[in-house]
Amino acid sequence: MTDFTDIDVNLSLAQRAWNIRHKALRMGAVQKQGYVGQALGVADVLAVSYFHALNYRPEEPEWEGRDRFLLSIGHYAIALYAALLEAGVLPEYELETYGTDDSRLPMSGMASYTPGMEITGGSLGHGLGIGVGMALGLKRKNSSSFIYNLMSDGELGEGSTWEAAMSAAHHKLDNLICLVDFNDQQADGPSTQMLSSEPADGKFEAFGWYVQRVDGNDLGALVEAFDKARNFDGPQPRAIICDTKMCKGVPFLEEREITHFVRVDEDEWDLALKVLEEGKPS
Repeated sequence: MTDFTDIDVNLSLAQRAWNIRHKALRMGAVQKQGYVGQALGVADVLAVSYFHALNYRPEEPEWEGRDRFLLSIGHYAIALYAALLEAGVLPEYELETYGTDDSRLPMSGMASYTPGMEITGGSLGHGLGIGVGMALGLKRKNSSSFIYNLMSDGELGEGSTWEAAMSAAHHKLDNLICLVDFNDQQADGPSTQMLSSEPADGKFEAFGWYVQRVDGNDLGALVEAFDKARNFDGPQPRAIICDTKMCKGVPFLEEREITHFVRVDEDEWDLALKVLEEGKPS
């Protein structure tokens, strides 16, 4: 795994998660819009991914021995950019270019633009299928690398997701870890009211996966789940259902009724950053 032993691991992960939230808010402030609710909610998952679990080289994003992190949910790009900036895959100064012409940080993630962005996510429900293909390819190369696929709970309503889940189990892809950001929000309302996938963990288990469900904003629980997923010795793909809170870390945004594309007024960007600053880990 990538070595981040500069400070205590628990403090480091808390700080990394805070930094990811801070960077996402700063990028949102550049364009005065963005899927910041999702970025704030999934920051802990990304911190554990990039600063505990993933094996990669920041200075060499296409290193063959890397673990691949797939962002199936293309509109979460602002969240992944924040993690890539924090990890040193992208230089800090590019944060200010978010969403601008010729930027390497377009508002929806595109692999051809951004180092560290493994796939172009947009039409939802494709990431897990791509992950299955990548995992099969790595198996045939006798690679020890893992595929991590981050997807949304809304994507559990896509038939392609379950075709991929079935094929992953059939091919015994024990090098595939699916991370589901279960924030119960999508464009038209709570995902459990649009087309409920519950019990999501039970469904993955029925498809032959090794499954865990955890509080996706609890760093300790995430570290334990990631370690169990990676080290599980059964010939099965692995899923971690991460129950997260939209807009986590900024209470006045957490309370908004509509958080899929949270509305942040002009004067509230600075306020959000100020409120987040008050909760900065020491």
